[in-house]
Amino acid sequence: MAALRILIAEDDSVTVLSLKGILEKLGHTVIAAAGDGVEAIRLAEKVKPDLIMMDIIMSGLDGIEAARAIMNNRPVPIIMLTAYSEGSLITRASEAGVTAYLVKPVTEADLRPAITLARDRFQEQQALTFEVCHMRESLESRKLVDKAKRILVERCGLSEQEAHRRMVRLSRDRNIKMAEIAKVIISSGGLFAVPPD
Repeated sequence: MAALRILIAEDDSVTVLSLKGILEKLGHTVIAAAGDGVEAIRLAEKVKPDLIMMDIIMSGLDGIEAARAIMNNRPVPIIMLTAYSEGSLITRASEAGVTAYLVKPVTEADLRPAITLARDRFQEQQALTFEVCHMRESLESRKLVDKAKRILVERCGLSEQEAHRRMVRLSRDRNIKMAEIAKVIISSGGLFAVPPD
């Protein structure tokens, strides 16, 4: 497993020292420690850790809400630490984007697989998010191209195939995405000149 730069968010200094010792034994580096949720959010932005280990119960902002804020701002794998294994806490943590959950006290035997799981699950979530965004973008592009083709068919008397071929050629010649060509055609109401071959 590659060495990770880790932020610990925990209000108990004894637990922080224990976790730091285990993490360093596993080959990782603890780059910062936060004593509460607000500080965890600030440090996550400042030091940009590869992984965060965060207690649920902290003064001020709890770990789950801090995790939610961090995931909205700069997603990173988060392992939630707690002395409680209540189902409602696990559900809230999962909804906040937490990638693993450990009940204290944490041992080296617990931590090694949790780090691997958190990192792998996070990468899967990021890949899925990217794929969904890409599919959504592709669908929107397709809708724009279809609308532009309909405009060219109606305004210029072209067949659908001819309208598509002209748009492809224009996209290639000007090195502009098809969706951008389609936007220009749509915004001009078909008055944008799409030259014949």
